[in-house]
Amino acid sequence: MPLNSDIIISDTSCLILLAKIGELNLLGKLGKNVLITPVIQKEFGNKLPSWIEIKEPKDNHYQQILEMDLDEGEASAIALSLETDNSIVIIDDLKGRKLAEKLNLRYSGTFGLILRAKQEGVIDRVKPLLDKIKTTNFRISDKLFALVLEQAGE
Repeated sequence: MPLNSDIIISDTSCLILLAKIGELNLLGKLGKNVLITPVIQKEFGNKLPSWIEIKEPKDNHYQQILEMDLDEGEASAIALSLETDNSIVIIDDLKGRKLAEKLNLRYSGTFGLILRAKQEGVIDRVKPLLDKIKTTNFRISDKLFALVLEQAGE
């Protein structure tokens, strides 16, 4: 789904992956506001840039219900997205993405974020970032690697 939003709500996996490849700043360059929950802050465990705002969902009932199917971080990100107009949630977990879709939320994964960065001229090419991702413990299939390159026109 396109990332045309003023507010990005990131799950932990996106933060960890972008930090591992030295590209955490992509989030700040693509969203006017970048939000995470206290749960995600704790899961991430590293110092955050000043432009990331920590915000607790107002109604924890959503989160409690979502935790029946998702881990606490993903549930908190989706719960916050349910309460935040004009937001997009960045979530890589397939189960979380399917649930976001069922809830009619705007969502993307980290690879969609990287594609958007190229489309908006924040980065020139996606392949160097994908190559860095391949050196981490993040699992990316050759098929997905090729698809992202194809969508990026590389």
